[in-house]
Amino acid sequence: MTEAAPIVIAGAGLAGALLAAQLAGHGHRVAIFERRGDLRREQVAAGRSINLALAARGWEGLRRANATTQVLEYALPMRGRMLHDRAGQTQFQTYGLDADEVIWSVHRGRLNQTLMDVAAQAGAQLHFHARLDAVDFASRRVHFVDERDQSAMIVDFSVLIGADGAGSTVRAAMEAEQPLGQTTDFLDHGYKELNIPPRADGKPALDPDALHIWPRGGYMLIALPNPDASFTATLFLPHHGDTSFAAYADASTARAWFARDFADALALIPDFDQQYQAHPVGALGTLRCPRWRQGDRALLIGDAAHAIVPFHGQGMNCAFEDCVALLDLIEKRDGDPTLDWEAVFADFESERRGNTHAIAEMALENYVEMRETVADPGYQLRRQLELELAKRLPGHFIPRYSMVMFTSIPYALARERGELQRALLEQLTRGKHTLEDIDLDAAQRLAAQHIPALAP
Repeated sequence: MTEAAPIVIAGAGLAGALLAAQLAGHGHRVAIFERRGDLRREQVAAGRSINLALAARGWEGLRRANATTQVLEYALPMRGRMLHDRAGQTQFQTYGLDADEVIWSVHRGRLNQTLMDVAAQAGAQLHFHARLDAVDFASRRVHFVDERDQSAMIVDFSVLIGADGAGSTVRAAMEAEQPLGQTTDFLDHGYKELNIPPRADGKPALDPDALHIWPRGGYMLIALPNPDASFTATLFLPHHGDTSFAAYADASTARAWFARDFADALALIPDFDQQYQAHPVGALGTLRCPRWRQGDRALLIGDAAHAIVPFHGQGMNCAFEDCVALLDLIEKRDGDPTLDWEAVFADFESERRGNTHAIAEMALENYVEMRETVADPGYQLRRQLELELAKRLPGHFIPRYSMVMFTSIPYALARERGELQRALLEQLTRGKHTLEDIDLDAAQRLAAQHIPALAP
């Protein structure tokens, strides 16, 4: 029997480690239990790391855990998208209007290591190789098994937080008590990672200030920069069909296909065959779970509650925003003699559910935009007009991408306003070919009339 910890967090991934750091930093006693070994001492498996896009919501979570300084040491700013066509020609599309409107490429493993350090420094207890075996919600006890010697460990808790990812064991334990109504909708697309090394002189092989995209309609390749001048490239492709992972199951057929569709990228991967054969194909899905809580005893956060596909770069950012929202709700009640966890959990679920649903849908929509729409002249004209109206109506007309990535505007509101703005942009650009064809003063008046002003 270990010493009882009032807050037990299952999962020392990004959300679990960040929440532990935030709670311990505010004086709460916290213990994390992680099935894997300590990532600070063990190497992350190749091909499973997808680089992450850190945006405003994520930075706020890091700020609340006093982790921004450490992460800035290796986070790389990306100012926009660099599109690569089949002929190897490139086109740069800026993300925002201002120089500080950038997203940041971070290595998942290194960020996780940083957050574990910050959590430990804040006073959280970290336990590794601890597989969650069972939860007794009535007696507030969780049973773990040490994966190294199969010894049992029983831990008392007052609150159990499931931050153990899309395959959450805590969620499974809650489901066994009372059905949650959960569903997971898997895409018929998967992903495979490839590494683009630095050039022979040690410099990046691609522009390090951009997120690179090779949009090809039904599939795409992307690449994000790393601090060592390499890039982590990710191929998103259907599982089955004429152009699919099934069709290109071996490296030789994949190489011939890359030579046709991604020739400029293939030229930058000298060990393509070895990487393609060795790196696994990952699955992509959206988890929808109608219930995230078990009375005043347990709560799911992050991917354990609402896993999404990665195409808006918001999975981590959304999970970090979960941590901030939960901390705020706890802090509001910290003066009470007895913290009402059931009320905290109910308020958390009420506040976050609609927003997590909205970002799940926007992530699915963004996959189509990234692999197909970004190269369309009509999209590019709408984007030019969108940025022009954003300049003319600051704080009023804000591109949906900017609302999601550069602000803390609730996801649900961003999606609602984004739909209004999309309809207006389509109306204003219908039959037009260039920005000069549009009466910008009239467009500004129409936007001000139809798009409600944001509350200050």
